[in-house]
Amino acid sequence: MTDTDAPKRISDGERHDRKYDVVLFGATGFVGRQTVTYFAEHARGLRWALAGRNRARLEALRIVCGEGARNAGIVVADADDEAALDALARDARVVLSTAGPFALYGSKLVAACVAHRTHYVDITGETPWVRDLIDRHHVQAAREGTRIIPGCGFDSVPSDIGTWLVTRAAQDRFGEPCTTVKACFSMRGGLNGGTLASLLNIIETGKSKALADPFLLNPEGTRPPPTSLDEDPIAPHRDELFAAWVGPFVMGAINTRVVRRSAALLGYGPAFGYQEYLHFGSGVAAALSAASVSLGAGFANIALTFGAARKLVRAVAPSPGDGPSEATMDGGSFRCELVGETTSGHILRCRVTDHGDPGNRATTKMVCESALALAADRDALPGGERRGGLLTPASGLGDVLVKRLRATGMTLVVD
Repeated sequence: MTDTDAPKRISDGERHDRKYDVVLFGATGFVGRQTVTYFAEHARGLRWALAGRNRARLEALRIVCGEGARNAGIVVADADDEAALDALARDARVVLSTAGPFALYGSKLVAACVAHRTHYVDITGETPWVRDLIDRHHVQAAREGTRIIPGCGFDSVPSDIGTWLVTRAAQDRFGEPCTTVKACFSMRGGLNGGTLASLLNIIETGKSKALADPFLLNPEGTRPPPTSLDEDPIAPHRDELFAAWVGPFVMGAINTRVVRRSAALLGYGPAFGYQEYLHFGSGVAAALSAASVSLGAGFANIALTFGAARKLVRAVAPSPGDGPSEATMDGGSFRCELVGETTSGHILRCRVTDHGDPGNRATTKMVCESALALAADRDALPGGERRGGLLTPASGLGDVLVKRLRATGMTLVVD
């Protein structure tokens, strides 16, 4: 490659000269409002802005969030307004988006970020959309050092960062890779309307079939021969590693694809396998609960393929912009237990836990700290300034995010 053929690169100094360090897109949505509150409390010293399509609502939200948001900027931009999104991306070092469904409202924003070499994070669990982003933008973003990192909420930080901690500990302690990692979740909390809208959009646009591909997000040429561990669980079983009954986890078909992309990008090993489950406990009652929940989930998956069922769900479930009460979110929690096994049989255990509703409180914390990591800790990010592309939380943020989340009180520990 000659000097004239070499791709133009933007320096961190040039990014630093932009108007804002972070722009929060979708700020008036349900999770978006929580990100503004979080930034008002934790983004001291950074230049940040609220972005959305309604100036009056943005200004009202800034007032509600108090002194910490007093100097925050206001950026008016609609998800379909390419000129406004272009200006938004050009003025920002990092964009954080909570505006879903992302397949409907995110593609033009990501394209603008890639065009202006602006780092990007979001909370999507829409893996078919992420696959489309990989195909469209990975090569350019990798060449130019732009980090585009979807899935920085409960989908899929605990799974992805937890697995990364286990695999790194295996190398540090035993000098060998993990052949398998399993994760088991327990949680309590509520559902927001945006999450449901994203799921229904996947079904209605015919993308459900893509969800069944266990290696949907893998880079080209890294699709290993499938094993039984790669198949999404459909029935409960008793797992001795967890000493409990476990069953299908509603987010497993999302998180596993993200972890497998990390495994390929970071080189966990050619024989690496990953799977995750929902934890039910031990005993007869747990076995019955696991069976009934698994059966109900299977029935729901079938029912949602029919328009009448989706219409009913929309009628009774929260609408986009709505979600659980403050009490429900404050009283929620999650626990992710991970067990890894090395090539010679060593066992490692990891815990990722936190208080607060996982889909809202914990998600807000994870995605905000992801954006703050890109904005404030750029010199410590894994891979250095040159790493870019369609990345995962583990490959794009790694230990920087771990340290930030620990500082907020979240538990991430390998026993």
